[in-house]
Amino acid sequence: MFPRETKWNISFAGCGFLGVYHIGVASCLREHAPFLVANATHIYGASAGALTATALVTGACLGEAGANIIEVSKEARKRFLGPLHPSFNLVKTIRGCLLKTLPADCHERASGRLGISLTRVSDGENVIISQFNSKDELIQANVCSTFIPVYCGLIPPTLQGVRYVDGGISDNLPLYELKNTITVSPFSGESDICPQDSSTNIHELRVTNTSIQFNLRNLYRLSKALFPPEPMVLREMCKQGYRDGLRFLRRNGLLNQPNPLLALPPAVPQEKDAEGAAVTEERTAEEDQLQPHGKDRILEHLPARLNEALLEACVEPKDLMTTLSNMLPVRLATAMMVPYTLPLESAVSFTIRLLEWLPDVPEDIRWMKEQTGSICQYLVMRAKRKLGDHLPSRLSEQVELRRAQSLPSVPLSCATYSEALPNWVRNNLSLGDALAKWEECQRQLLLGLFCTNVAFPPDALRMRTPASPAPADPVPPQHPPGLPPC
Repeated sequence: MFPRETKWNISFAGCGFLGVYHIGVASCLREHAPFLVANATHIYGASAGALTATALVTGACLGEAGANIIEVSKEARKRFLGPLHPSFNLVKTIRGCLLKTLPADCHERASGRLGISLTRVSDGENVIISQFNSKDELIQANVCSTFIPVYCGLIPPTLQGVRYVDGGISDNLPLYELKNTITVSPFSGESDICPQDSSTNIHELRVTNTSIQFNLRNLYRLSKALFPPEPMVLREMCKQGYRDGLRFLRRNGLLNQPNPLLALPPAVPQEKDAEGAAVTEERTAEEDQLQPHGKDRILEHLPARLNEALLEACVEPKDLMTTLSNMLPVRLATAMMVPYTLPLESAVSFTIRLLEWLPDVPEDIRWMKEQTGSICQYLVMRAKRKLGDHLPSRLSEQVELRRAQSLPSVPLSCATYSEALPNWVRNNLSLGDALAKWEECQRQLLLGLFCTNVAFPPDALRMRTPASPAPADPVPPQHPPGLPPC
């Protein structure tokens, strides 16, 4: 059961174009349990969930917000590469929709209650922004939270002088671990409000704090998060969110229950039939049962703007140009002309974006310079760390080489020379041959001088400087004991 005696939060997960599911959930909460929204301590959101959380906190029209999602997805589907087409600017589209949808005092309503999940570029840590000084700052926070690197652009946007990217990268479901947080996700899993897939698979995938059950339906939803599905699928997603919201309210005993802190209007409106008699429609019983034959009546509970947008999105226009463009020969010809039209469209889109980028060029170039320096410094530190283990052995080899630069002054054997030299010199065959020849020359020289192969002491051939004047009487040379003179 829902803990009414304690404070609670609401958290919306990031889901890309499936954010229309959040619109259905938010519509259900605002209609059937407005005290959950009004008395919530904080309402958090990441990526597309931040857009719904912003609309819910600021009191914006959820119908218009849902219509914007459908319109953006339709614009993306018109292009050959979808959202990856060069002419499709998702950041600019989101900013324009927020400027049109949010009220003028949205930053005052959102400060202290709305929490937007962001990922800081400098260290990759998650940051939750809850204080906003102006409407532009609130819009910029939403733009930063929905900015997916490479998918939306290469240069991350700034907020209060700091670069941020999609909040779903670091925390896709803020404060999910708290028991008093109502979590909402369009992927079936362990969230409080999520689709209930009839699957016996117990495997679970947790992506940045978001529980995703491993089944085929979730795999399909993941594929449609960045590449929008057809309008019919979006319509069903919104209805699914509304049904899941009703299920959560019914399971926790919150459906159409008045809150003592708020004066709510009557939950059951009065309607008149064709004869003018007042009849009471038992909506609560129908919503509690949620039978399959009553699914189409769920659209009656959605906001009028959202209902209209869903119906219009499912109906294809009947004009002549649309009919011609949907014909198979025209579609084949358009696909064949893509290699010729795509470079031209890319050049035009690049020129437009370059002109829009000119005011931010100095700041962005300064940031790219700093990032390049940081990357180079990081690579140097890694290189030093890897070479640090090899430096002591290299230094010892250099010390051995310095010691071997001056050869001993006494005739040593080849083995003695080899022990005095480092390993790389010892393994050199040509140097070993030279030492062997040098030893042979010394042996022949001694045989020629002393007529015998005699082993002399090490100090016998070393030249000494006289410490005092030579004596008057010459001293006969002394021979080693036990050896006859030559």
